[in-house]
Amino acid sequence: MEPEHTLKDHIKNLDWDQINNTLHDKGFVIIKKVLDEKNCDILINDYEADAYRKTVNMERYRFGYGEYKYYKYPLPAIISDLREGVYPQIVPVANKWMAELGIDKRFPQTHEEMKQLSHKAGQTKPTALILKYAKGGFNTLHQDLYGEVYFPIQMVFMLDQHNSDYTGGEFVIAEQIPRAQSKANVLTPGMGDMVLFTTNFRPVKGSKGYYRVNMKHGVSPVHSGKRHSLGIIFHDALS
Repeated sequence: MEPEHTLKDHIKNLDWDQINNTLHDKGFVIIKKVLDEKNCDILINDYEADAYRKTVNMERYRFGYGEYKYYKYPLPAIISDLREGVYPQIVPVANKWMAELGIDKRFPQTHEEMKQLSHKAGQTKPTALILKYAKGGFNTLHQDLYGEVYFPIQMVFMLDQHNSDYTGGEFVIAEQIPRAQSKANVLTPGMGDMVLFTTNFRPVKGSKGYYRVNMKHGVSPVHSGKRHSLGIIFHDALS
């Protein structure tokens, strides 16, 4: 009988050369079916569990319309496996971005070391979160920095199926092109898909070398149904 493949095995066996090439060149990439339906259901069904340190009403803070909850330590195994499994695969892209933009900063090879960098700066609160939107729900364009120490790539997972469990609610990444208007990238990942994308900016090659392009992300209004997503940021927060 063959051993059961774990989530960490699945992550390790993804085509990281292709993923990282797209991530580097575009600032985002969709990877299909990283989470199976069972794991998506587990995360959604635990929404009312005692697994969270903070609940945020988005309308109250003018972040949009919906609700999200930050997980507390220790994180659920699914989330720990995702953070620890994906981080070392994408850290080469993060460090390449720093080099191309002439930024004197390099990120460590393991997520545990990255977490310790956050904690030394007083950023000790976990930033993994689950978001829930109903009809009319949306999220304004923003960046998830949480303090002076931040990793330049993050990820989000869709936990419901677009155009089946909900309509609308597209994932939007806005790119501020220098001396021009913003460009909107509108994505519709399916259930279990992972989106890797820049936390803050990415390098773009111009005629005089690389220049910095700032990017923000958000969610367009949900037209019907309910939309759940899992957000994972690799640095921790001050509060």
